[in-house]
Amino acid sequence: MNHPRHSKKLVSIFFSRNMLICLFNGLSAGMPLFYSLHLIPAWLRSEGVDLKTIGLFALVGMPYTWKFLWSPFLDRFVPPFLGRRRGWMIVSQIVIMITMISFALYEPQKNILLIAYTAVALAFFSATQDIVLDAYRRELLPDEELGLGNAMYVNGYRAAVFIPGGLGLVLADYLSWPLVHFVIALFMLIGVVKTLMIREVKTNIVPPKTLYDAVVKPFYEFIHRDGLKQALLILAFLLLYKMGDNMATALSTPFYLDLGFSKTEIGTMVKLINFWAMFIGGLMGGAMIYKIGINKCLWVFGVAQMLPILGFAALSEVGKSLSLLAVVIGSEYLGVGLGTAAFVAFMARTTNKNFTATQFALLSSLIAVPRSLANAVTGFIIEGISVTDGIYYQIFGEVSGLGYTRFFLFCTACAIPGLILLKWVAPWHVTSQEQTP
Repeated sequence: MNHPRHSKKLVSIFFSRNMLICLFNGLSAGMPLFYSLHLIPAWLRSEGVDLKTIGLFALVGMPYTWKFLWSPFLDRFVPPFLGRRRGWMIVSQIVIMITMISFALYEPQKNILLIAYTAVALAFFSATQDIVLDAYRRELLPDEELGLGNAMYVNGYRAAVFIPGGLGLVLADYLSWPLVHFVIALFMLIGVVKTLMIREVKTNIVPPKTLYDAVVKPFYEFIHRDGLKQALLILAFLLLYKMGDNMATALSTPFYLDLGFSKTEIGTMVKLINFWAMFIGGLMGGAMIYKIGINKCLWVFGVAQMLPILGFAALSEVGKSLSLLAVVIGSEYLGVGLGTAAFVAFMARTTNKNFTATQFALLSSLIAVPRSLANAVTGFIIEGISVTDGIYYQIFGEVSGLGYTRFFLFCTACAIPGLILLKWVAPWHVTSQEQTP
């Protein structure tokens, strides 16, 4: 039974300044990612780029998988303005905005390579922002607020889809694409203003004095904390837990377009349905993580994020149906958002505060592996390869595609191994506090 004092404390924490900071940091972090995942694919598809090439664009997200390589640099060196975390925040946010504006200069049919190079640059500076925001959040929140704070961060992160994936698609039906890129890029000013308004977190942690301390010690501590076997199990879990839903949503916007939905219909659904899914998910996810702990939520939310993938398969069979699209988008946003909230909280708990940026970057890099590598082949898995596919046919020969329905069933199967690994990395009967480093 919930004690009234306990519930009152939960409400006060939920509406605290720390939670508001986490929410806006998440919004700033999600903007460039969803710009790459939703607006760029819709732009390319609308301009006649084939699905396989769009799928290969997942490879431009490789900086997300390698960000642990330069995270020690961000721990070791402090900018001459705003402090160690806020200084790198504002640098990355301004460069992200400029990079997003530069897409307005390109035409997909003429400048596809330049678009790819620019998308890689966007991913690099977006990953850099993620490193600093993750470290700032870990230093900002006391251990008992990690679950709720990370849930708020994920809610802000997921809310960012409303701008490039909602507003951007609607604007594209009425404005030129160059103007759309410019307008959406300006929303990064939210992150810049937020960075100027918050304070640097005061901690007793001394920044590493040498690159050896910044590079070697974080990895050594992580591996030796509970032994190599447990470290490898954690890494495998981080790689596989979100494999299924990452692959299923990689080409969601082109999938909706191929079913015959207009960009306005998709954008409107994203704004209307996802808002309520995010609101409900935010209250439910944050409260459940705070009350029953991270471990149990990983189990419950893991199932919740797997089931909506079957909704994509059903939509593929039914065809264009606005009501079913609403159900699919809402359940996907709710389920995947809940799973991500518990997942990010687990990563935060697994890091040692003395090596926040580097360890968090290492762990979160593994999330990006399926998004960058597995997602790159989704177009080939769906469409296959035929004699009309030029260089792809010359390299791989003829390959039969699964089509959308069987592809989504395959993605559902890919979600199961991550759930199985929970038995060892987050046992149901072990509390979050017992596993805190």
